[in-house]
Amino acid sequence: MIQVFGTSVQGASHIRSGRECQDSLKKVVRDSGAVILAVADGHGSDSCPYSKTGSFAAVNVFCKIMDDYLETYTGQQEMLFTFLKREGDTKIAQEIDAEWKRRVLRLHAKCKREIPMQEDGSKDKEAVYRLYGSTLLGLVITEEFLFAFQLGDGDIMKVSEAGIYNVIEPDKILGTETHSLSKAESWKKAITLIRRREEKEKRPVMYMLSSDGLANSYRDDGEFQKTCLDYYALLKEHGVKAVSNQLKVWLQETSEMGCGDDITALFAYETV
Repeated sequence: MIQVFGTSVQGASHIRSGRECQDSLKKVVRDSGAVILAVADGHGSDSCPYSKTGSFAAVNVFCKIMDDYLETYTGQQEMLFTFLKREGDTKIAQEIDAEWKRRVLRLHAKCKREIPMQEDGSKDKEAVYRLYGSTLLGLVITEEFLFAFQLGDGDIMKVSEAGIYNVIEPDKILGTETHSLSKAESWKKAITLIRRREEKEKRPVMYMLSSDGLANSYRDDGEFQKTCLDYYALLKEHGVKAVSNQLKVWLQETSEMGCGDDITALFAYETV
């Protein structure tokens, strides 16, 4: 059984400056037991005034696209695994990129916001996308496989009795300025991973998607991983309800004592 929970908190520095939380999260639990998780972090800079809307669109796009694929391939998990292995970092990433941009343009028009014009008189869509800049983390967990997607910063972690590791290694994302859905051909910067699940995999298992505000609130990767292990231990000892009830308070304290950024943490906790 997989239990899913999480929350977003406004960063301590954002509270002081009066800036809203730019993070978004979404979860889908299907009747089959498969779950879809998504976390997005709007850039929040002055050049991205609508990045909260951008992050909200991002998590909805990922969950809708992956839910549609799970529905289409109902009862054909091996075919879906093969498709995602072959097309995850191309076709899937392209679909996410294109659909996010379509939704941003639609939302921009719906809000009656001005669209900048280029010198040749055409609409400058790229300038519109930049106003909504966001990263995206996504995870699909089924009985048969795990599919992960990452564009930009943040972390997708797995913790079990066997240890802790990054589902997608963060050092593959280069540079100090994060990759963004708002950039042209953003899909080329996406990293995906698909892995079969071992029948004898030790339970319980905790998966955690978190915006970069969490890891950046710690001195180094070791301190961040220790916190992930602490969450795992709390879940084993006290259960999902107790941890879920306290999560917002803990994340607020982490932001206050750490980098001051917004923090989102979304968990999938699987027991026997």
